[in-house]
Amino acid sequence: EPLSRTPGFNEADVSDKPADIRNRTPISPEQEHAMEQAWRQELESLLAVDEGIGLILDRLAATGELENTLIVFTSDHGFFHGEHRIRAGKGLPYDPALRVPLIVRGPGVPVGERRGQLVSNADIAPTILEAAGVEPGRRQDGRSLLPLLEDETLEYGRDILVEGSLQGASRPSWAGLRTYRYQYVEHESGERELYDRVRDPDQLQSL
Repeated sequence: EPLSRTPGFNEADVSDKPADIRNRTPISPEQEHAMEQAWRQELESLLAVDEGIGLILDRLAATGELENTLIVFTSDHGFFHGEHRIRAGKGLPYDPALRVPLIVRGPGVPVGERRGQLVSNADIAPTILEAAGVEPGRRQDGRSLLPLLEDETLEYGRDILVEGSLQGASRPSWAGLRTYRYQYVEHESGERELYDRVRDPDQLQSL
């Protein structure tokens, strides 16, 4: 899909955003073209990742360990490609940077199912520890995903903390809470944002 179709890519109204976003100039056609090329190159590079995963799975199958191995595919952050006039990077409280893929395969994991429970990357370590039958040596920030995989109706009844730093900052520049429906953020500048994730999934209008 062409990158220019991304919601909020170029001429979207950013008057509801903090000053850091409002003060950014619209993206020029030349910049749009460069981002389009970078986006395509990123997709092409994933072919090597796909091939590498295939080799690992083949080796696990050949050694008889595939069905006894928990495989977790994810990322530590997303990346902007022009959304909200953010030309590149991460560290801001919008879904292109916050949402990441999470694919799990292994013992006790339902095949071909998609789950919608609210989880965090802090849950990955407890999941691996439980799958390996290991007791952690310190208190964990997250909770194992294995019970959620066993029961799609189970929820932990918690909101998710989100926080991030602008480039070069030594401490979080913003922090907030994410629920199934809303995301609320407070910036170090005192500015605030609130989005209805159901009615406005692209975070185009702060409430």
